[in-house]
Amino acid sequence: MTAVTIPTLTTERLTLRAPDPQDVDTLVTFYASERSAFVGGPKTRAMAWRQLATEIGHWTLRGYGRWMVDLTETGETVGMVGLWNPLEWPEAEIGWDLFEGHEGRGYATEAALAARAHAYDVLGWTTAISLVDADNAGSAAVARRMGAAPDGMATPPGYETPVHVYRHPGPEALAEGGVEAYA
Repeated sequence: MTAVTIPTLTTERLTLRAPDPQDVDTLVTFYASERSAFVGGPKTRAMAWRQLATEIGHWTLRGYGRWMVDLTETGETVGMVGLWNPLEWPEAEIGWDLFEGHEGRGYATEAALAARAHAYDVLGWTTAISLVDADNAGSAAVARRMGAAPDGMATPPGYETPVHVYRHPGPEALAEGGVEAYA
């Protein structure tokens, strides 16, 4: 198996870094909370550990994945954002999870824009989706701020009910209007 180097991305306020085994307690706290309800939680400590292993393994299997998001100024971890496409997923996704107390500050949008730029500019993606539960108004707002538009419904593996698919503008559309138009 080939080792993968996970790039570090930076934005104005954030550092997107590789998930690390030391992040387990942060994920245990997140997955024990109701904030995780839209992403398969709540989960036990053991299940949160397995989720961290999945996040790290996704990088090896796909060559991309989700980053832990830290505030650059303080190093505090505020969420997990990035690229996701497990087996039988509808298609490659940009996803975001913010941890308790960090919503409403634009962190998800800022980090997801960096992840999308990486997907398009480095990985050569020409499209991406975000899956959003019908009851998750915050995530729907992030998708819209990024310029994504509703594009049907899907029921990914492990989900009991369909979720909304938001289609992100492709690299060509962004080049014409610029990312700033969607922030």
